[in-house]
This record gives sequence, C-alpha cells and structure tokens, in this order.
Amino acid sequence: MNEFNFEELKKLYVPPGNSHKGENGKLLLIGGSKLFHAASLWALTVASRIVDMVYYSSVSENNEIVRQAKEEFRNGIVIPRSKIDLYADEANVILIGPGMPRPEGVEEGDDDTRQLTESLFKKFPDKKWVVDGGSLQVIQPEELPRNCIITPHQGEFEKLFKTGIRNKESGITEEEVRKMAEKFGITILLKGKEDIVCSKDKCLKISGGNAGMTKGGTGDVLAGLVAALACKNDLFLAACAASYFNKKAGDSLYERVGYSFNASDLAEEVPRVMNQLIN
Repeated sequence: MNEFNFEELKKLYVPPGNSHKGENGKLLLIGGSKLFHAASLWALTVASRIVDMVYYSSVSENNEIVRQAKEEFRNGIVIPRSKIDLYADEANVILIGPGMPRPEGVEEGDDDTRQLTESLFKKFPDKKWVVDGGSLQVIQPEELPRNCIITPHQGEFEKLFKTGIRNKESGITEEEVRKMAEKFGITILLKGKEDIVCSKDKCLKISGGNAGMTKGGTGDVLAGLVAALACKNDLFLAACAASYFNKKAGDSLYERVGYSFNASDLAEEVPRVMNQLIN
C-alpha cells in the first residue's frame, strides 16, 4: 500500500489574504451527551482554529458549558437542536457523532442518536458529512450519505460492516477497507497504528503516532480536524491530511513529554504542527 506523500499537503486550501469572514469554511458540529461532555468539545477546539465558523449543537447541558467558555471560541455559535436545520443549510460540512450515546448509554435529556442521525441524513443527503463516534455505532452502512467520511477504529469498522472477527495479528486489511469504500461510495479513515484511508478508487496509509494517542478523546480531535479540512478540500485529501497532521502532532508531543499528554494537549498541538508543515 502506498504511503501518504508530504507533497500532497501543497494541495490543501490556504485562505487568501483578501478573504472575508465565513469564506474559509463553516462547520456544523453535532455531538455530546450528558455523560460525554468532553468529546464534542475536543472536536470543537481543533476545528475552531481552522475554519471561520463552527456552529456547535449539543444537549442543553453541554451547550451551557460552551457558552460559559465562549471567550475560547470566538468564531463559534452555540445553537439549540431546534435550529439545526437552519445552520445545516449554511454549513459546508456537518460533523455528527462525537460523544453521542449509544442506546444503552442514553440518559434523560439526551438525544436518540439513531433517530437524529437518520433524520439529518435524509434531510441533507447532498451535504459533505463526517460521521464519528456514537452516530457511527448506531447506523447501517446503507444509510450513509455518499458524500461522507467515516472515522472508525477497528472495532467500529467490524460492527458497522459486519466483517466478523479480524486477524488479531494483521488487523483489518487495506483490501477490506477498499471493498467497503467502493461498495458504499464513501471515504473511510480507519484509525490504527497505521491509519488507512480509502475512497472508492484509491487507498493510502499514514504512519506515525505513538501509544500516547490511545488515550480517550484523541479520536475526537481527529474527527474535528477531518471535518474542518473537509470544509474547503476534497474529502480524500482532507482525511489523509488530517490523519497526517494528527499523528505528527502526537509525535511532536512525545518528543517533549513522552507518553504524558492527553487529548486537550493534542488539540492544542495540531495547529502548531500544521503551521510548521504547510508554511
């Protein structure tokens, strides 16, 4: 399998000097639950540093947390679930799923993840989508919009595509990922020691990273990064570049503190690494 080439980063959209607010990407982020506060906030943290506007919609408890921390997210707008349709129309990309509960984890005041995800897929089938976390764990692959990136780890890939028990030594193969990307017409970013990114007609692997990135929340950072880059870039390039930046940020942290970093550290490191690599 071919490795992602650093030179591909030159194809990424760079905001022009004469651009105006809103022209460099608008993202709608739908996520969070009463139990999982931080997941959607990690995705929000990294995305708000890349695109011009993030519309953030969570359960009321999480919305209030973000309102209280508003000074950190000056380009974000906190919106209630009742206003999702309005902002979905305006957004370049919709990210759904970080921190959203599976049926067995729903608490009073939470959304029904499956119902909300399915209804939005049907309402906005032509939008660019990034599907992660809770949404990825409750839908069927046939329901996925064709213009989407999914970001499963190995277990989520098996559950979603019903691939059975994988070879514990080799894990899920490029051929398996390519097959599902072709079958459903989507882009898949399979997270692992080496990430595999496949669209219906091409696959690349992205090496790097370290054991510090197994901590909870690092996948949510990646989802936010993928969605932010997808606002102004081709989906396959966005997935590959996000994986590359995420792993490089993890390696940069490892050089300074070893394995002693968390998802918040990673979200803060990503913009610094991006600046070093593309400027």
